[in-house]
Amino acid sequence: MPVKSAYIHIPFCEHICYYCDFNKVFLKGQPVEDYIDKLLYEMKLTLTTFPTDELKTIFVGGGTPTVLNEAQLEKLCKGIYSILPLKKDGEFTFEANPGDLSIEKLKILKEYGVNRLSFGVQSFNDELLKKIGRTHTVNEVYKTINKAQKCGFNNISIDLIYGLPSQTEKDFQDTLNKALELNLPHYSSYSLIVEPKTIFYNLMKKGKLHLPSEESDANMYSMLMDGMIKNGYTQYEISNFSKPGFESRHNLVYWNNQEYYGFGAGAHSYVYGKRRANIGPIKKYIETLQDKRLPIFEENSLTKREMMEEQMFLGLRKNIGVSISEFHYKFNDDLLIVFEKPINEMVQKGWLEMKDGYVRLTREGRFLGNEVFQAFLVS
Repeated sequence: MPVKSAYIHIPFCEHICYYCDFNKVFLKGQPVEDYIDKLLYEMKLTLTTFPTDELKTIFVGGGTPTVLNEAQLEKLCKGIYSILPLKKDGEFTFEANPGDLSIEKLKILKEYGVNRLSFGVQSFNDELLKKIGRTHTVNEVYKTINKAQKCGFNNISIDLIYGLPSQTEKDFQDTLNKALELNLPHYSSYSLIVEPKTIFYNLMKKGKLHLPSEESDANMYSMLMDGMIKNGYTQYEISNFSKPGFESRHNLVYWNNQEYYGFGAGAHSYVYGKRRANIGPIKKYIETLQDKRLPIFEENSLTKREMMEEQMFLGLRKNIGVSISEFHYKFNDDLLIVFEKPINEMVQKGWLEMKDGYVRLTREGRFLGNEVFQAFLVS
């Protein structure tokens, strides 16, 4: 089945957030022009090796894609527009930081078909934003969203993080209220995870990171779900909420366990039944493409069992869950027999349920998602 989606990685940032573990580097002194050239070449080379007819979604993430200057941004967008065959009604998303987007940059994005923006807002509390290493202010959030809407962008999403250092439930409720007042079509919200090789991880090891309790973190998640539903949003995935028709089509590709291209340093892809990871270091990534070779660092062919496990732990992230009939069509196996033991265990605990031909998480199960997913993996 032809690949229908593409992820494009821009690894440059002007500032590194304290919780971020994505493949990224400080912008200053980096070979940005060369990187964009090689990134576009990787797209051409990949489409020659693994052709497709039309893409349904393109997602440009990072790093901070909008940290590029106007000339670089135009070069990137023009290249994507000419190389990748996006359907007329396809979804084309750019990640952005509040404060990065000038009117000129917004016009460039609009000109080359970008129709969805995803802003890393994280909090509506200036003090907390400083604590987590963000450089934008709450005021810049309002200004940037207003600018984007004036430029004709109406499909806008913002990310929020809860469970931040010293964050109270009252503070998160305030952030949630302010986010909802914007009446945007889509919101994503995640609990803070302290990853290795981050500033927060180093602080935690020294006993200097004071996080809310597990109970408080769960209460914030509960507030999030209740607040979204009360305001007319559908929770379609553990951490994602939207108005009807504004679900992230690109992220649904991941959760539906469908194939996608991954372009750029450190990007991951799932193409022709193989999961691949690109070379991470930028210099090595560029050198490999200079040699006219795809910058693949590792490649794994999945067994049927691994594919079935992925279908479960990715699909269970969606509120609708995993379709029993779709599973049978894809693998010619009965989901309820293949995973009889973990399903029975999770149903007994009240974390899973079967409804309308789907296996899905209960509300209680959403709080314990990782434990449920783990049950479907062969140790």
